[in-house]
Amino acid sequence: MERAQATSHLQIENSQVIVTRWDFPPGSETGWHRHGHDYVIVPITGGKMRLETLEGNRDVILEAGVCYSRVEGTEHNVINDSDSFFSFVEVEIK
Repeated sequence: MERAQATSHLQIENSQVIVTRWDFPPGSETGWHRHGHDYVIVPITGGKMRLETLEGNRDVILEAGVCYSRVEGTEHNVINDSDSFFSFVEVEIK
């Protein structure tokens, strides 16, 4: 099944960080990717996302303002498999 692409908007890139806002309409995805830096996710809105990973799929509940972090090398596809829009800011640490 082909999904719509989630949209990304680069907000800051300098010698220390890359800050990107991601918007996920219902049914959209990032596509498979590998993170080249440690990063922090800051949810702007709540929502439910599905993570496709090499270890299997899992659903994650986003709560607005409740952050989490992941390490360099994380590989996944992020999917909005719900009927509601969600968005977050990704802060990559160089």
